[in-house]
Amino acid sequence: MTTTIRAVRTPTLDDVDRAARVVARYLDPTPVASGSPGPALKLEGVQPTGSFKVRGALAALATVDADVPVVTSSAGNHALGIAFAAHTLGRRATVVTPATASPVKVAALRRFDVDLVQVGTCYDDAERHALELAAQGAHYVSPYNDPHVIAGQATIGVELADQLPGPLTVVCGVGGGGLSAGLGLWASTRPDVRVVGVEPAASAAMGAAVAAGQQVPIDVGATLADGTAGNIEPGSVTIDLVSRYVDELLTVTEDQIRDAVRFLALRRGVIAEGAAAAPVAAVLAGQLAGWASGRGRTVAVVSGRNIAPAVLADILAG
Repeated sequence: MTTTIRAVRTPTLDDVDRAARVVARYLDPTPVASGSPGPALKLEGVQPTGSFKVRGALAALATVDADVPVVTSSAGNHALGIAFAAHTLGRRATVVTPATASPVKVAALRRFDVDLVQVGTCYDDAERHALELAAQGAHYVSPYNDPHVIAGQATIGVELADQLPGPLTVVCGVGGGGLSAGLGLWASTRPDVRVVGVEPAASAAMGAAVAAGQQVPIDVGATLADGTAGNIEPGSVTIDLVSRYVDELLTVTEDQIRDAVRFLALRRGVIAEGAAAAPVAAVLAGQLAGWASGRGRTVAVVSGRNIAPAVLADILAG
């Protein structure tokens, strides 16, 4: 975890508008699968990298001059997004992942022409090393603590406005908060939209930060939702955005996440990684039953499909 606080600008609705234009230029809107059984699903797994993270990556790299090298840190999906965006926009990029990153994500990353560096055993180690590289002259793109990344993730909401008009409860996974902050910012001018964030109980860093009013280190336990595991960068703008604009933060257990992965595969025909299944887990566990009453349709953002085949097979067998 970093020990200094970077100066990061808070994103605006104008940033969201600019990001929407960039994303629409390079990506098709992802589909929504109607509910029954369970909630409606915003299917981000159909993205070219298998994850919503490509939205923020494109939005961020579109603001960087072509001759400026980019460096980032990621548990996997953001790295894939940066790799895709760098290839698409003609940028140079270095991605730093933990040595323990999901093998399926690392294998996908190696298919892109980027410099891959694997350091340490957790996201915090990778983030520290990436910031050290950025101090040598590269432009650092955080997976979440970046105004353009946050604005890019908000474009999910821009699409939902056309796909599911009317009162809406949007449920999403929460790690560093880029997705939930972006959706909250988008919903801030829409009184008929509520945003609910869901964390794995084993790594509820955002809930701890919102409760304390600032980043607080937590012990990160093992979780199937590896894409949302880890501590938050001190001073991250996502903490304030989530505190202001996300209506509720919930946690789910590992058993509930596993059940949701199984449900999505067997009942809805959707392959989802643990972090992507977390919001569905909260719905299936009845955590929104009372809260979302009278707040229109409920849609869960299924944020990515990049789960290791062996892990998926074990879950389905169980």
